[in-house]
Amino acid sequence: MSNKNTMGKTKRSTDDMIDNAIAQQNDWLENRRSYARRFLKTLNIFARPSEKKQETKTVVAQKKQEKKSHGILRAFWFPILCAIIVLLIAIWVMFLRTSTPQRIVIVPVVPDSVTRVMSEKDAPSFDVVRIQPDGNIVVAGRWAPNQKISIAINGKVVATEQTNGDGEFVYAPTKPLPAGNYTLSLIGVDTSTKSSDKVFLYISEHGHENSISLLMTKKGSTLLQAPTTLREGDLNVSKIDYLDNGRIVVTGDAMPRLRVSLWLNDTYMGYAHVSDYRHFGLGADIGKLESGKEYKLSVRLHDGDGTTVSSIDHTFTMPEMTGDEDTFYTVRRGDCLWIIARNFMRRGILFSIIADKNNIENPDLIFPKQKLQIPVNSK
Repeated sequence: MSNKNTMGKTKRSTDDMIDNAIAQQNDWLENRRSYARRFLKTLNIFARPSEKKQETKTVVAQKKQEKKSHGILRAFWFPILCAIIVLLIAIWVMFLRTSTPQRIVIVPVVPDSVTRVMSEKDAPSFDVVRIQPDGNIVVAGRWAPNQKISIAINGKVVATEQTNGDGEFVYAPTKPLPAGNYTLSLIGVDTSTKSSDKVFLYISEHGHENSISLLMTKKGSTLLQAPTTLREGDLNVSKIDYLDNGRIVVTGDAMPRLRVSLWLNDTYMGYAHVSDYRHFGLGADIGKLESGKEYKLSVRLHDGDGTTVSSIDHTFTMPEMTGDEDTFYTVRRGDCLWIIARNFMRRGILFSIIADKNNIENPDLIFPKQKLQIPVNSK
């Protein structure tokens, strides 16, 4: 009996051993699963980015996107602005403008003189040139506003004036000019623009009442100041030649730059201009005059408007013609062979015939008081 009890206390059963082994195996597996779970969790922490890094990346991406959008705006702001403006104008034209009444704008017509003043490309021009009673002159004109302009007398600059806001200027020297002939012109200082028009002044030794101011343009001459009185010698006929070819030539003296006309029995025959040296020569075809018949020959002096200011009438009875083929002419200051040939021989181009007749080597060189033989019947 005793042996059986001892064996039962010391010997484990097979079931207990199996249970213990299974329990140990389960514990080992559980520990292994826990370890693997912790290991995988650790790996997951390192593989997944943190929330701060994720936020940083998000902010950087937003900034890049904003910069990109700003760059696009900077590059295309002007076309976008133009498109917006065009769109607004189109809306205004389509919807707003049609509802408002239209206004009619009347543009005033600007006179030519005003537009000429406002244009700096135009040349300076004269308005008034007068000889005062004390002998001084007054020059008024216009050019571009607020510009310097020089006044030249006989090609020499004597003064420089400033135009006002309207382009006007006035020049009045302190000393009178001596008696004589003068030519006035204007020069723009900054652009060296010269006036296309000039003014001729004749200052008489008898005073301003006998003086002349004449504006000379491309279209002709205009008298700015006419003589109020004429004196003896202001119109003088020195010679009348009636030629066999039916042509009459009248020479004389008159006020410079004015015009003289020739009339036969109150029939107009032609005109000529008086030179700067007060001389004139006038030739005209009057046809054959009958011997013994009375004729009235008139030489008239005209101002710039064509008004007759002086006249010389010569009544004569036509004498018998002598049959001389030539006549003679005394050269005066300012003469040239071309004008002499035109007066006596109808055509200035025949001057060479006069030169050959008088043995003149240089047709451009003749002298005052030189006596010329004119072959009036030459053709």
